[in-house]
Amino acid sequence: MNVSLRQLRVFVAVAEALSFTRAGDALDLPQSTVSTQLRELEVALGLRLFDRHTRMLRLTEAGAEILPLARKTLADLDEVVGSSAQLKTLGRGRVSIAASSIQAALVLPRVMRAFMASHPGVRVDLFDVSQDEVLSMVRSGAVDFGLGTAFDTRLEQQLSMRPLWRENYYAVLPPDHALSSKREVTWRELMDEPLIGPRKGNPVRAILDFGLASEGILLNLRHETSLPFTIAGMVEGGLGVGILTGSVRQVAEALNLQLRPIHRPTIQREVALVLHAERSLSPAARQFADALIALPGNGGAGGKAARGRRR
Repeated sequence: MNVSLRQLRVFVAVAEALSFTRAGDALDLPQSTVSTQLRELEVALGLRLFDRHTRMLRLTEAGAEILPLARKTLADLDEVVGSSAQLKTLGRGRVSIAASSIQAALVLPRVMRAFMASHPGVRVDLFDVSQDEVLSMVRSGAVDFGLGTAFDTRLEQQLSMRPLWRENYYAVLPPDHALSSKREVTWRELMDEPLIGPRKGNPVRAILDFGLASEGILLNLRHETSLPFTIAGMVEGGLGVGILTGSVRQVAEALNLQLRPIHRPTIQREVALVLHAERSLSPAARQFADALIALPGNGGAGGKAARGRRR
């Protein structure tokens, strides 16, 4: 059976007008086309839909039963078309993002507020999770994309990434610490300090260990934690000197702590959009991702990852 939507529209128009001529006027079709479309529909269905008389047109019993079904089919189609138009123009939709804690707390809220103000019909769901969970949620399709530390895509063939920005590593110091009088510090100057930093297995730590190993420096942390907020809190509590990336500046300064860039070597980590290699983004998710790419400082961030980059 080959029934077209055009045939259904003709059928409904004729049933409502009970006239080929008036139905043709409503559809902007010649009467001959209306008659042909209706005849083809009857052949396809194997049913007579109208009783035709010289001056009268009347629905048959079969036509009367099919009419509400045809109307519903056309109404459902119109709803699909309308919904797709809204999705395309961001009149409605949903964006879901998985992000590691710092990006979830300090980067995404401002982008979300601006995006939702421009597109009030779009819902944005943010999941603040670990880096490993960012990758697994993108991999499984639980979220549209993720935001986290750049990774080796050769080990994650289902995933791709779009580098956004690079961050230096900083020493986070109490305001009265001797090193706070310096504009920058070296890694060797920190070796005798009680250091607080990320646990092994954390990608921020992995980048750090790799960059220091190439210079023959072994990082010996007195305290290891899972969250950068805990590191800042432990520094504020007098437990030592923290090692964090630049994205934590806002938190450190709120606690009246001092940040000093660490050099010799200068090591950077790269923040990236995490995307599924085989899935396309919805219009809403694509526009939100574009807003992240357009953040100040992201121009030209699409270069090579900066793992262990030195100067």
